[in-house]
Amino acid sequence: MRIPSGTLLAAQDLRKAYGSTHALDGVDFSIHPGEIVAVMGPSGSGKSTLLHCLAGIVPPDSGSVTYAGREIAGMSDAGRSALRRSEFGFVFQFGRLVPELTCLENVALPLRLNGVKRKEAEATALEWMAQLEVDHVGGRRPGEVSGGQGQRVAIARALVTRPRVVFADEPTGALDSLNGELVMRLLTEAARSAGAAVVLVTHETRVAAYSDREILVRDGRARDMEHVI
Repeated sequence: MRIPSGTLLAAQDLRKAYGSTHALDGVDFSIHPGEIVAVMGPSGSGKSTLLHCLAGIVPPDSGSVTYAGREIAGMSDAGRSALRRSEFGFVFQFGRLVPELTCLENVALPLRLNGVKRKEAEATALEWMAQLEVDHVGGRRPGEVSGGQGQRVAIARALVTRPRVVFADEPTGALDSLNGELVMRLLTEAARSAGAAVVLVTHETRVAAYSDREILVRDGRARDMEHVI
């Protein structure tokens, strides 16, 4: 695959196997700044493995992942960690908030890890929580809020550093349809306001409908649905 001009994040001929199972079998992928791309496919198709390789969490067996012109595999562990801490944001199916911290402290945590002082970090966190309509639960711990509220807190945490790419892995998978729609509306609105690209892994068409473009992953291979007649 020739990387399209203006691409922010791209993968070329990615291959990843777990034993005899080929999770990725020659996958190409690209996303532009501010674009929302849905990666679709059934369970076990390789879509989460693709997300983990794109984010530098899991190294591919072969192929390359390039972010802003830099080869991720060529970075040090510290360099990849810094990338995930500041320029990448993550939203998972079950939020993965720190239960001992309040919701406000959870959202402020990425800023604190980057050296921002507490007062400034929490002020910025509260702004994002207001945008995600959860500023009223800032003093509560994750176990004291609903699933939909917790997921919106997790989105605020993902966006608080103003990352250039947000990786969302089944962000509505643990929610009912009403909360899922609200979470997707607020996620896409907030990401667009921040100018962040979103790699959205899902198996639900109603969730993929919020994207600009869909990629179908099946049996370790990927197909851009925009180019399917």
